[in-house]
Amino acid sequence: MSTEHGTPLAGRRFYFVGIGGAGFSAYANISRAWGAEVRGWDVRETIFMETLSGIEVDVGGDPAPSAGFEVVVSTAHLGRVEGRARAEFLAELVGLRPAIVVGGAHGKTTTAAMIAFVLRELGHDPGWIVGGVVPQLGGNAGTGTGWLVVEGDESDRSIALLRPEIAVVLNLELDHHAAFASGAELAAFFEEWLAAAPEVVRGWELEPVELELAVPGAHNRRNAAAALAALELAGVERAEAERAIAGFAGVGRRFELVGDQGGVRVYDDYGHNPTEIAATLRTARERTNGRLVAVYQPHVYERTRHLALELGEALGLADLAVVTDVVGGRDAARPGVTGKLVLDNVPAGVRRGWAPTLDAAVDVTLSWLRPGDVVVTLGVGEPWKVARSIVANLAS
Repeated sequence: MSTEHGTPLAGRRFYFVGIGGAGFSAYANISRAWGAEVRGWDVRETIFMETLSGIEVDVGGDPAPSAGFEVVVSTAHLGRVEGRARAEFLAELVGLRPAIVVGGAHGKTTTAAMIAFVLRELGHDPGWIVGGVVPQLGGNAGTGTGWLVVEGDESDRSIALLRPEIAVVLNLELDHHAAFASGAELAAFFEEWLAAAPEVVRGWELEPVELELAVPGAHNRRNAAAALAALELAGVERAEAERAIAGFAGVGRRFELVGDQGGVRVYDDYGHNPTEIAATLRTARERTNGRLVAVYQPHVYERTRHLALELGEALGLADLAVVTDVVGGRDAARPGVTGKLVLDNVPAGVRRGWAPTLDAAVDVTLSWLRPGDVVVTLGVGEPWKVARSIVANLAS
């Protein structure tokens, strides 16, 4: 195998099961750029497959890795085929470069992307692995020979396997109830991880920046504060970093404007827990004098069961709320746990719509819209399809 700094994976062959996911698509792209031959499989087309041009991808049916390929399996598809776990593979990648890893309940993708963007703008040639498409960076993975910037994941505790030089934790909020029994357990988990890192950033210890940013919202001022702190630890001069970060325009599916048709603006956002949903809807409210329409696809049965009240209350920041059924994959369905649990907790005074499927959500939302409205689609799964379909229908 090649040991060249630019191609540390030369001679390796990988087959990614779940390649259409936010993280796995990034792993695939960086593996290819670092010299490996890459193929993969997913159960259906996803938005992240748009970043996989030139990679052979099997869609539907069962995974069929070719002989000689190392198989890497995403959490959602464990049991479909024998292979290495996602966490183990990511730990290998992080071990190949000096790394900055960003964790926390919300803001990970944006903050990691901010750090990578500034490093690239200032000529530090970073690599990056983030869970979203960053238009200014050309995708969700980068292959530079400098710092490797990585978005970590506590949902399955896999961030604990990563050993970066700089560890960033943005915030602490119990969001993954299958992995952590309490907020205290979550806090202890992160403190143990931070203790192993030479340099540490705790986002809650920082004041939000007062810079004028291209990305809106108070939450992004907090993200920028953590990014700048990490960049200083990486040796970047603060004033230079501040000038560069002001030009960061955001990540795909983070309050992304999908279209403006017929007097209706449609945004799409990855927000899926109460804090993220509330932050996004507050940002949207600042941008309209008309009605605010939220379309939410719940994700993970345990989160939906535990946080139905809080999710409903967050959606109450809109004037109209449409909720679909839960999109599973990470955990097993539970009797009685559906999107209706969330919808039933949307406060009185908000017009509520039940739409079990994404197609139904499109139909309900279109039937309600009038000029001046702002629509925000929310969730981990594929609510972006709702946003695109609404814009297409409004344009026709």
